[in-house]
Amino acid sequence: MNAPAESPVDLGARRAREYLHLLEAGRTEDAGALVEALTETRDLVFVGAGFTALARGLRSTLPPAARAQANSRQMLLGQLRDANRSDVGGLRTWVRRAGEEVATVARLAEPEPVARRQLLGLPSAG
Repeated sequence: MNAPAESPVDLGARRAREYLHLLEAGRTEDAGALVEALTETRDLVFVGAGFTALARGLRSTLPPAARAQANSRQMLLGQLRDANRSDVGGLRTWVRRAGEEVATVARLAEPEPVARRQLLGLPSAG
């Protein structure tokens, strides 16, 4: 019996966590290659949605002023996504920036690296 196929939502969330794991490990070129390998609009949108879900979850842990700033950045990211709705290259830019936003919010939410990795659902270092 075959295992059920991974849903597009789950695959996007997994790719988003993988991207963050690569960034956390300092492997920015590999993170960039992960995004470049995504050639379908749908795949990019699901990865971006994974980042959005992570950012929104982390944002709720921020103090009010930092939360308001994060809200503003999310609005700008939404505008970038909408402006590039059918442009794969533009969506890649949106995905990269969305990943950077999650990393930023995670640093603000929890400055301790081990706790930050737990917040993001990343594997332990080592």
